Amino acid sequence: MTLQEIKGIRKQFEYYQMLADKTVGLLSQEELNWKYNIESNSIAMIMRHITGNLLSRFTNFFSEDGEKTWRDRDNEFADGIYDKNEIITNWTKGWTVLFEVLEGITEENIHAVVKIRNQDHTVGEALYRQLAHYPYHIGQIVFLGKLIKNTEWESLSIPRNKSQAYNTEKFNQANTDTHFTDDYLTK
Repeated sequence: MTLQEIKGIRKQFEYYQMLADKTVGLLSQEELNWKYNIESNSIAMIMRHITGNLLSRFTNFFSEDGEKTWRDRDNEFADGIYDKNEIITNWTKGWTVLFEVLEGITEENIHAVVKIRNQDHTVGEALYRQLAHYPYHIGQIVFLGKLIKNTEWESLSIPRNKSQAYNTEKFNQANTDTHFTDDYLTK
C-alpha cells in the first residue's frame, strides 16, 4: 500500500458517495423511506447502515476496533419513517470521518495493523473491505432510486444509448494519467 494508492482509494469513495448523494437529491422524504416489500430496505435504512458503519469503522481508526460497542447495527435497519435532513446530516458526518482518516494516513502509519471485529487488518485491507462494502449498498440505493423515479430518473454516469459517443470523446483526447472519477467529481 502506498500513499498514491490511498489517493486513488479516496477518489473511489468520493465517487460512490457522489452517486448516492445525487440519487438522494432526486428523491422526496417519502421516496427515501419507500420499501418494495416487508423484507426490503428503504434508501433511508441503507443510508443509516452505511453511516453507522462509517462512524464505527473510522472513528479512532488506528487505536480502537472498527466495530464499536456503541454501534447498534440492528437499529440501522429498523423500520421507520426517517427525516431526510437528519439522514443527510448524519451521512455527511460519517463520510467526513472517513475522509479525515484518509487525510491522516502517512508513511509512518500506512503499514499499521487495525482491528475490525477483533481481527487484524492492514490499513489497505481495512480500506478495501469498506471499498467493497459501501459500493454494494450504494448500488442498492441507485437501483431503488431508479425504481422509484422510473422515467423521471436522471442518469448519474454515461446515459443510456450514449456509450459510443462517450467513448469517441474519450479516445479523441490525448492519453492522460488522470483518475476515471475526475470526469464525475469535477462536475
